[in-house]
Amino acid sequence: MAPGNQTYVSEFILLGLSDEAELQPLLLGLFLSMDLITFIGNLLIILAIIMDPHLHTPMYFFLSNLSFTDICFTSTIVPKMLLNIQMQNKVITYEECITQMCFFILFGELDSFLLTVMAYDRFVAICHPLHYKVIMNSKFCGLLLLASWLLSVMVSLLHGLMVLQLSFCTDLEIPHFFCELNQVVQLACSDTFLIDLVTYFSSGFLGVIPLTGILFSYTKIVSSILRISSGGGKYKAFSTCGSHLSVVALFYGTGLGVYFSSAATQNSRGSAIASVIYTVVTPMLNPFIYSLRNKDIKQALRKLFS
Repeated sequence: MAPGNQTYVSEFILLGLSDEAELQPLLLGLFLSMDLITFIGNLLIILAIIMDPHLHTPMYFFLSNLSFTDICFTSTIVPKMLLNIQMQNKVITYEECITQMCFFILFGELDSFLLTVMAYDRFVAICHPLHYKVIMNSKFCGLLLLASWLLSVMVSLLHGLMVLQLSFCTDLEIPHFFCELNQVVQLACSDTFLIDLVTYFSSGFLGVIPLTGILFSYTKIVSSILRISSGGGKYKAFSTCGSHLSVVALFYGTGLGVYFSSAATQNSRGSAIASVIYTVVTPMLNPFIYSLRNKDIKQALRKLFS
């Protein structure tokens, strides 16, 4: 596509969730509260795991990294949105927009990979308990974490570099509360075929494969649990993976729901409102899910406070 009415881009306009002035104080208070709850809740999970030697296991090692990722995930979006609401200014600079987009992709992909690794950890613990300590040794856990980071960074850099090659026109309004990749690409005047192709491929490859791995792991887990004869053994096995399964369902359920609903309705503002669920609400709920359904975490939190 030949660029038309092209100009040097220095800033974008984030339209946010609502244009109504009377709703801005409410949105400011609501998102500030959720951001504080997300930060404090996940930080407490991290501190509890670090301080309690009984939680120095692969499962809680990955959980602490998931909590750290959730803090970073929301921190790439919410502070800028709060600042814009407070200052009554919807502008975000070109550099800030690209940076925000790259970090959003980075921590979003890292969330997905960590949930997959945690599902594999539960699969080994329940289906191969005698070999658990041999398979999930500290070196292997470190390699899984490193691979998750490397893949996430590569995907983020790939999309970021491709967006930097695009030319933008004078229509620079983003109908969202943060610089989401698809919304930014839609504003481009230059040909977007290559980045669209890469986005669809990476979304399918890096979205379907982790989800398939999680579903395969839990299929094997459920099959193994059903073969346990005692009711107490079944309950204990289910309790060790119930929290993680709840987080997986919340993360992928809301993410896929937003994706399919936005594809069906083509309502950008409606998609932005729905995106609040998996970008802000889900990271906020994760600490509650893990603490309320996990006796070890509750005990570690009591020790931390005492």
